[in-house]
Amino acid sequence: MLGQTEVLVNLLPLTPETKGILNRKTFARMYRGGYLIQVGRGEHLVEADLLAALEDGQLAGAALDVFATEPLPPRHPFWRHPNIVVTPHDACEVSVEAIGATFRATAEAIRAGRRPPHSIDRERGY
Repeated sequence: MLGQTEVLVNLLPLTPETKGILNRKTFARMYRGGYLIQVGRGEHLVEADLLAALEDGQLAGAALDVFATEPLPPRHPFWRHPNIVVTPHDACEVSVEAIGATFRATAEAIRAGRRPPHSIDRERGY
């Protein structure tokens, strides 16, 4: 599949099997000149391998929303790279109403002895 993949969109959960999955080997198997859209977890990406794939033309560009270190340090090379678009890691509604509803649902679940909605299952990794 990777040999025909022009745009690879990563939405995987972070597990021991997926950590570092976006690496030199993966990029080399992709369609030459393809793009990466990384919105999964920061630890999926081997950053040096992405920079190398962009440098040698294996990948033409990347859009990155998540990073191994967040916030992304100001001097990180991703900020200045002409073929990388950095987007803010903000995948939720941030209105007062939405945040209040989340807090309320979480508190109600805890009071009732239930698992709060949208909880992370650390055994599964997501």
